[in-house]
Amino acid sequence: MKKVLFVCLGNICRSAMAQGIFEAKVKENRLNIIVDSAGTCDNHVGQAPDKRMQKKGMEHGIDISHQRGRQFSVSDFDEFEFIFAMDTSNYYDIIALARNDSDKEKTSLFLNLTHPNQNKSVPDPYFGGEKGFEEVFQLLDNACNELINKLK
Repeated sequence: MKKVLFVCLGNICRSAMAQGIFEAKVKENRLNIIVDSAGTCDNHVGQAPDKRMQKKGMEHGIDISHQRGRQFSVSDFDEFEFIFAMDTSNYYDIIALARNDSDKEKTSLFLNLTHPNQNKSVPDPYFGGEKGFEEVFQLLDNACNELINKLK
């Protein structure tokens, strides 16, 4: 069974939505994949996703209200086969915790699935308006489609 982890800073916007979108696609495609998300900081541990991100998800039929923020830990390298960082800052925070090359090889930037070798970041919509949340949703949705195709 494959296991996928999405990681952003606080685990209340980008990684939470990536988890929700990917879980829906896993279910739709009847795949046996475990999906989770985490943040590199502990600011939002135990909190539900940002209300604006929850609203954006519901507009697209994705309910993430049940999720709760958690912090990335070194044990996630043992638990997950694929670790996707939402941006370069979080990528380097994850890599800094890597114990070996195997841990590093599991970790990549999520948008490299749709923009190979460009190292593009999913923008943080937290301080943006409605347009930012929709842009993030579309970027995540497209990358999730690529990931589903890769893991089928």
